[in-house]
Amino acid sequence: MTTIQKKATIGQANPIAHLSPEDIELIGKELDAIRASVIDTRGERDARYIRRVIKTQRSLELGSRVVLLASLFPPAWLVGTAGLAVSKILENMEIGHNVLHGQWDWMRDPKIHSTTWDWDHITPPDQWQHSHNELHHTYTNVVGKDNDLGYGIMRVDEDQPWHPMHLGQPLWNFLNALFFEYGIAAYDLELRGELRKGKRHTEKFKNDAKAVLRKLRKQVAKDYVVHPLLSGPSFLPTMLANFTANTIRNLWSHSVIMCGHFPEGVETFETRSIEGETKPQWYLRQMLGSANISGSKLMHIMTGNLSHQIEHHLFPDLPSNRYGEIAPKVKALFERYDLAYCARPLPLQVYSAWHKVIRLSLPNGWLDTTNARNLPVQLKRLYEMTTGSPKVRRALQARLVQEQRRALAPAA
Repeated sequence: MTTIQKKATIGQANPIAHLSPEDIELIGKELDAIRASVIDTRGERDARYIRRVIKTQRSLELGSRVVLLASLFPPAWLVGTAGLAVSKILENMEIGHNVLHGQWDWMRDPKIHSTTWDWDHITPPDQWQHSHNELHHTYTNVVGKDNDLGYGIMRVDEDQPWHPMHLGQPLWNFLNALFFEYGIAAYDLELRGELRKGKRHTEKFKNDAKAVLRKLRKQVAKDYVVHPLLSGPSFLPTMLANFTANTIRNLWSHSVIMCGHFPEGVETFETRSIEGETKPQWYLRQMLGSANISGSKLMHIMTGNLSHQIEHHLFPDLPSNRYGEIAPKVKALFERYDLAYCARPLPLQVYSAWHKVIRLSLPNGWLDTTNARNLPVQLKRLYEMTTGSPKVRRALQARLVQEQRRALAPAA
């Protein structure tokens, strides 16, 4: 059975301890049946949906760029920038992400296919497909295996040793959000690991880096040279509009993805927990390692239906427009087996994800044991942990965890 990574020191319990091996097998069979019900009914209705979304996105982008020809005038700038931002979000989330997942390959349309689609993003499609489709979806929320979990720049789990550098992770996360497409490109390129090698780069890395640079030049030329030049006197306002639209798209995409994998209540897993993992156990890991965003149909479309992140991770190759249909069945399955279906409105999920980022930037237990009365003492302790030796950090960390356990004991 899959072992969920849990820490008894902070009063948590294994959320699947009540499930028998037979239960997990039955969960797998029921999920297989839900998937088959969609596969067997894919058809013209679904094809019309994705073609309509693509047409809408392209019309919105074209119209916004036409409006930006007059972006010297503030109202035109606002309307054009807003429209361009929405079109970029649609292109990345509901179209690019899902087409590159192969969700629409069954249509056999060479123009809407995972092997031919190019998107408005710095990362070349094949590199993103490897890091996202093959690695992230295989090793969802497995610490040390799933680099989407914190993107290699954050502490994402209490069992990871705390280091003073982690105090900066709220800032790193915010900067990553602002320039998300660049961060994703560096992440897909596995740039951090390569930089550690110095000049000993593989041929594959060199070729991948050249592909990223080609894509970067193409995107920069489109947004910051060609379209601004076409705007004539509105060159600078159009350039600013493109930058603003890209930034809005980056912040939105980052928030949606953070909400899907990082809020409080979403499980993480040890590497050893996936040894010999069966398909039903993989399903169970997706169920507990993902979170949904509740909201309107428009919001679901704007998130690329990643607001149905649980359903997407269970069935990443199903058409995105069908996730809303199967969500009640999946939720009912959670309830039947007494599992937590993590779903909240967008503001609450964003708050929860950022709360976790901040909580894990601090030593274990520091946030839970800090209040207005003991804040000066706690800040002094944090300073000692930040400036002290590893031995000092370990001793103070142990004391914090003990205090946290005592504080949580009455609630348990």
